[in-house]
Amino acid sequence: MSEPARPLELWCAGEEWCSITATARLVGKKWHPVIVHRLLENGPLGFNALKEEVDGISSKVLSDSLEDLEEKRLVNREIVNEKPVRVEYSLTQIGESLQPVITAMRDWGTEYLTPAEDRDSAIA
Repeated sequence: MSEPARPLELWCAGEEWCSITATARLVGKKWHPVIVHRLLENGPLGFNALKEEVDGISSKVLSDSLEDLEEKRLVNREIVNEKPVRVEYSLTQIGESLQPVITAMRDWGTEYLTPAEDRDSAIA
């Protein structure tokens, strides 16, 4: 049985926008929202499978990012007792609660980012 999610203790600047800075500190690094998105979409993944899902990330950066996300209690690292032993990453309850944030980021990006082919024709 999983333990109930308890509030995260994060530094905030400015009481009026503390919740915004707290969220930004959790998902504000380049690869963090992508990793969370892939785990939301695919469920638990091993390291190599997750690396394949996060196109363009190096093993070192993925490892560091997963460690950071685990420290922030967003990702769970589980050693699966198989032969050979492997590690599987999944979202914690707090990580799963980011689903509407990650979905909103994806939807906003889809609507407001200019596709590469449109940028190229605008420059020419």
